[in-house]
Amino acid sequence: MTAFLRARGEPATDWSSLERFSGQSTALLRLWRGFVAARCFVAAVLLLLQAVALVLGQTPQPVAIWLCAGYLLAALLAARYAPFEPLRGLGRAWLSTIGVDLVIFTALQVLQVGSINYSPLFALPVLMGAVLGTGAVGLGTTAAATLLLLGHAVWYWLEQPSDTSPRFVQAALTGTGLFVVALLAHEMARRLTREEALAQHSRSAAQMHALVNDLVIETLSEGVLVLDSHGQVHAANPAADAILGQGLAELELPFTLSAHPAWVSLAELARQTFARRTPQSKEIPVAQAQGAAREVRVRTRLTRSPDPQSESLCVMFLQDLRELEARIRTEKLAAMGRMSAAVAHEIRNPLAAITQASALLAEDLVDPGHRQLTTMVQQNAQRLSRIVDDVLDVARARQQRVLPLGEQVALDPTVRALAEEWVLQAQRQGVLLALDAPDCDVRFDVEHLRRILVNLLDNAARYAGDRDGSIQVATRLGPAGRATLQIWSDGAPLEPAVQRHLFEPFFSSESRSSGLGLFLCRELCERHGATIGYERRTLSPGGPEGNEFFVAFAAAETRLTQ
Repeated sequence: MTAFLRARGEPATDWSSLERFSGQSTALLRLWRGFVAARCFVAAVLLLLQAVALVLGQTPQPVAIWLCAGYLLAALLAARYAPFEPLRGLGRAWLSTIGVDLVIFTALQVLQVGSINYSPLFALPVLMGAVLGTGAVGLGTTAAATLLLLGHAVWYWLEQPSDTSPRFVQAALTGTGLFVVALLAHEMARRLTREEALAQHSRSAAQMHALVNDLVIETLSEGVLVLDSHGQVHAANPAADAILGQGLAELELPFTLSAHPAWVSLAELARQTFARRTPQSKEIPVAQAQGAAREVRVRTRLTRSPDPQSESLCVMFLQDLRELEARIRTEKLAAMGRMSAAVAHEIRNPLAAITQASALLAEDLVDPGHRQLTTMVQQNAQRLSRIVDDVLDVARARQQRVLPLGEQVALDPTVRALAEEWVLQAQRQGVLLALDAPDCDVRFDVEHLRRILVNLLDNAARYAGDRDGSIQVATRLGPAGRATLQIWSDGAPLEPAVQRHLFEPFFSSESRSSGLGLFLCRELCERHGATIGYERRTLSPGGPEGNEFFVAFAAAETRLTQ
């Protein structure tokens, strides 16, 4: 941002730059109004002097009276209708104001009503040209005033040759003074314009910085509160409202943080920050409008002010510990997954060699003890091979998060075929099928559906009883056309700690499990737009409770039957 502002360069200070600063310089516009008012005031004073001269019994000069009245009228018309235009030359704007002043003042100087010296009035047009015009306009106006004064001295010399020296000296001194005034006024006006332009430039930069800061704070995932030393909240972002709850966004700023009972601990931490003048950090449970309290990590910082007299503010950063832990866990799992995939690739080749060697060795063994040992080697090698396959499947699933649309599969026939195939392979009895989604097609890869169903049935068989109906596979067609696949078993309820981590990788309640089965099921479901979940429920009123894993497919399509 700073580089961008500097790239735009310093604002110009030349008189031609007036149109670059939002059309007109506000300072020069105020000066223009001041000069216009001054012209009206001078015209009124001149007319008043003519009236005073009449009262004092001096001989009236109708020409002077008409000049003063006309000058007042011209000044009033200019104040009412003449727009402000930078004086870049001796054009229309110059003639209608400064030119009129020079003519009127010269005429009055020539008439010399009541022996009044009107030469000081030439300072008004000179100042006006030097302040509102370019350097050339200012010097040109001053030169014109000086020439008019010298011309009046010459005219006076022609009238009275015996008394000429004072007139010429006075005209020369007045002209010199006018040149000095014009130069000084021009430099001061230039500096005023430059400082105003810099102020506008700085104000624009500050506004842009404020907008960027507001945007950054608005989009922060961390909650932000800004408090003063009295515990008044002056700013809060949407993330703070999401973390603290309790209708924070509906409160009118500023408000007292400690006025809400759930935020008293936050106000106390802010008070400690001001008292100790050091940053503070603390984990605070914050009560929510609904549900349990939320653990929030709170960090405070004091703003630094260049002015020792100004009050510092406390900026409070709020971070939801649940989101923080989830993000850390996700990063760890991603790193662990990459490492596990690399290790699995390295294990696969020697594992295949061990499996093949044990199979060849078993062909030549006769001793039952030796054959039992080779069988143990083969079983554990196969277990390691399944773990390696699971790890590699997880890596592939995470690399391909979105699966292209595949063929539609008929849900009930596919589930029936896969379940019967599993029953034959697992030699498991007591599995009931309750398929109730006829003519329903879902977009799902058949092999992926097989892996999900087999994994869930393996888990159910591990904990279910041996009675008939201890495992049930069902399909349902719910509202909005969403079909679900349900695998229910009568096993013991899962502990709450286990439920929270069911679908996380490398988590298992058994030491001999890789902990990747349910995680892989979730990954495959997400690739097809489906969701997987767990609940504890009964199949019928009064029936036994059991564990149910369900897969909710994307909106299903129902075939029209003839």
